[in-house]
Amino acid sequence: MSNFFDLDISFEDDGEKVDLSKIAAKDLLAAIQTLPEPLKEVALGILYQRRTFSDVSQDLGIRQSELVTRLHRAQLAISIELMRR
Repeated sequence: MSNFFDLDISFEDDGEKVDLSKIAAKDLLAAIQTLPEPLKEVALGILYQRRTFSDVSQDLGIRQSELVTRLHRAQLAISIELMRR
């Protein structure tokens, strides 16, 4: 498993771009743990464990469209959590 992750999200913070492309695995996992359970399950499967969308959606019993929605919400929440640190 990789030691760094890329959330593929960027923000402007007081005119400066916040880089979330090199997130340490331990920091990503800590941020994932702060999420509500439905988002946490998706984030762990897709972002941390790097499983396929199909595999995670089948495992959770949800449609892939719902998985994508939860993933985007999880990415945003993780990004905000990491920016607070």
